[in-house]
Amino acid sequence: MQYWVQSPAGQYLMDWEKKQLDEVVVDVFGYHALQMGLTSLDALDANRMPHRWLATQELSDLSTAAARRVAVCFDFAALPFPANSLDLLILPHTLEWTSDPHTTLREVERVLVPEGKVVICSLNPASLWGLRHQRSRLYRFFNLFSGYLPEDSRLISYWRLRDWLRLLGFEVEVGRFGCFRPAVQSPGWLERWKWLDALGARFWPIFGSVYFVVAVKRVRGMRLMGPSWKYAPTLPAKPVSVVRKG
Repeated sequence: MQYWVQSPAGQYLMDWEKKQLDEVVVDVFGYHALQMGLTSLDALDANRMPHRWLATQELSDLSTAAARRVAVCFDFAALPFPANSLDLLILPHTLEWTSDPHTTLREVERVLVPEGKVVICSLNPASLWGLRHQRSRLYRFFNLFSGYLPEDSRLISYWRLRDWLRLLGFEVEVGRFGCFRPAVQSPGWLERWKWLDALGARFWPIFGSVYFVVAVKRVRGMRLMGPSWKYAPTLPAKPVSVVRKG
């Protein structure tokens, strides 16, 4: 994925995702935010938390510039953070390249604070790009030609991801689809099909090549309290009499 995003189609995808991420994370407040994977995308650039980190599973495939930005390296199926310690997690195409995406989501739920948010970007199998990817996998079996998307990607449908999140106690706040242009790598043809983005978003939104999800961790029976200074001072238990001297 690190190399594919440098292609014309990859840049088209990254531009759309960066716009969505900047719009969402700018209003997420807290202390600790973590981006898991896709080091070529600065998903936390617009966020204002004091502690923002970039994590990866492999350092060997990264360029020197990308490796400098990485703060931690670990297995995404076993996050090295205590429970209820992070306020925001970004997963840009992370679940497509993990051996067990459901385990990764369980770890995300564990380390997020109550009312913490997770933002997920993923390729949509029910799209023109997804259909070409499935067809290419069959053709590669017969060694006919290489695929359009990265060969080792395992696409997860939007509705399946929503079911996983709901089972883990998340509430989906935002669900969007984008990138409706056909699966081509030519910059010229991508520009010619530009008009499909507005048309697709209006008439067939669920068939976008990528989807974007923002979910909140809900904890039943928990109520977040505001600062103590917002509450009115309590009155004295006993009435106080005031005598005016003449």
